[in-house]
Amino acid sequence: SRRIEKGEEANLPSGVILKAEESSSLAKEGYRITRAENKIFIEGKEPAGVLYGVFHLIRLVGCGESIEKLAIEQAPSNPNRMLNHWDNIDGSIERGYAGKSIFFDQENILLNDRTKDYARLCASVGINGVVINNVNVKGAATELITKKYLPQLKRMADIFHGYGIKLFLSLNFAAPMEIGGLTLADPLDQQVIAWWKDAFKEVYEYIPDFGGFLVKADSEGRPGPFTYHRTHAEGANMLAEIIRPYGGIIVWRCFVYNCKQDWRDKLTDRAKAGYDNFMPLDGEFEDNVILQIKNGPMDFQVREPVSPLLGGLKHTNQILEVQVTQEYTGQQRHVCYLIPMWEEVLRFKTYCSEKKDTVADIVSGRTFRQANCGMAGVANVGNDENWTGHDLAAANWYGFGRISWDTTLTAEEIAKEWIQMTFSGDKKVIKNVTDILMNSWPAYEKYTSPLGIGWMVNPGHHYGPNVDGYEYDRWGTYHRADCKGIGVERGPAGTGYTLQYHEPNASMYEKIETCPEELLLFFHYVSYTHKLKSGKTLIQHIYDTHFEGVEDVETMIERWKALEGKIDSEAFERVMKRLDEQLASSKDWCDIVNSYFYRKSGIADAKNRTIY
Repeated sequence: SRRIEKGEEANLPSGVILKAEESSSLAKEGYRITRAENKIFIEGKEPAGVLYGVFHLIRLVGCGESIEKLAIEQAPSNPNRMLNHWDNIDGSIERGYAGKSIFFDQENILLNDRTKDYARLCASVGINGVVINNVNVKGAATELITKKYLPQLKRMADIFHGYGIKLFLSLNFAAPMEIGGLTLADPLDQQVIAWWKDAFKEVYEYIPDFGGFLVKADSEGRPGPFTYHRTHAEGANMLAEIIRPYGGIIVWRCFVYNCKQDWRDKLTDRAKAGYDNFMPLDGEFEDNVILQIKNGPMDFQVREPVSPLLGGLKHTNQILEVQVTQEYTGQQRHVCYLIPMWEEVLRFKTYCSEKKDTVADIVSGRTFRQANCGMAGVANVGNDENWTGHDLAAANWYGFGRISWDTTLTAEEIAKEWIQMTFSGDKKVIKNVTDILMNSWPAYEKYTSPLGIGWMVNPGHHYGPNVDGYEYDRWGTYHRADCKGIGVERGPAGTGYTLQYHEPNASMYEKIETCPEELLLFFHYVSYTHKLKSGKTLIQHIYDTHFEGVEDVETMIERWKALEGKIDSEAFERVMKRLDEQLASSKDWCDIVNSYFYRKSGIADAKNRTIY
């Protein structure tokens, strides 16, 4: 972040008075900022609230806002605002694109200056919970809940505590077998329950304010209660009842689906799996269990509909999970500002109730009066000098924190804040970088997978175009393109997925005529000659958008080049290199996708551009 410049110092008061009082009328973690007699007063119910108020004041000054008259009162939109790190204990990061882990190295826990810097950065945008290890808990990571690691984790938790952040760990559901010497991990077995009681007691003896555990169970080969013919609720509740006396929570991921699907099977639909697995259990989970639900029903694609679980579940705590790390959106080699996507998700009307029916209402707890709710983001942080690999990817980390703190903020407001806090208040810098950020997600969508169909990436690492990469695999990730059309029929005549939504959304998605075109191929198989609202055929839309996406990247490069000399030279060059790679990659996407569909359809580009 940049330093406060000399011209901004004149606006500063003679003193800042900090005050934390439990008797305050302020909401939990909320704060009040006022100014009187050239002094600024920042009040909170607890120290964390005061800290957030201090960062608000710093943000005002950093963005050049007046602090002459202050009467600000804020409270967070969401009680839980968490980052999930997919860091492995060997120091690698699953889906990490910014170097190695800042928490682990060769099965050791790292504690250094960056630990404190990281906590401060998170607190500055209101993040109050951090899961430091990968949800796929394997090998030595299973032992993080033992004395082998707890003394070091206590030191980390103490650093986090100073910034209002609770430490969380991902949990291996099979730990009683893998490190406990038991022959099973049945959540209803008394020996298993006793083992977990001892394990949790030890954790809380070392870390009294430990937040709790994130669990990925019965998903993609991970162990879980299904092995013992138990439900997700029985598995989660066993852990929740044990952790309850300590004030901890269990966050249970809903990313559960059949990952051994036969591509020939057109009725089994991965998109339906989350709803089918968890809706029958609504109301069966303890009140200190939170179900963590991805924003869409698939897996963080560049465009997905909102998961029908968000608005389906009415008696269960929910956390919205988004992916800050850019697994399917350019892997921090491409600029892809994701806050506009999350803003759309949060504003989406589910029609689950007459009032307060948006996703933002649901995950804040307002809709169903739930206390344990919020947002979680899969982190994009590593040990690269700039934290996020691509300098502009830091806007996604910053933006996740800001929009989870205040869901009424717009993506553009957040972008402008971040630019001024990071680069400068120069008008051209603000305008050009805002334009780059705000156009980056639409550009990425144009030159990659069209109209919500998703995937089309190289298997395994998920970078770069491969239209049929997952088409005949077991993961349920199909586009079903043939010589006549493309798309997956998910209406009542197909997989029936649309029936999982409340009306009028269900009817809207069921019909090609009313389905939002940006999701058309997600919901329907559509002929290449189908006319879109623009008057273009589907195939011409595919051709045009892919060429346009490349042009959009060229425009980004022009805007960035115009800032040379106005931005730190090292940061400027780092971004320039990434933009050059993005341009080359976008051309690959354009040529490969357009050539694929030209060869499939036999229909030429109406503009006679080069397609191979």
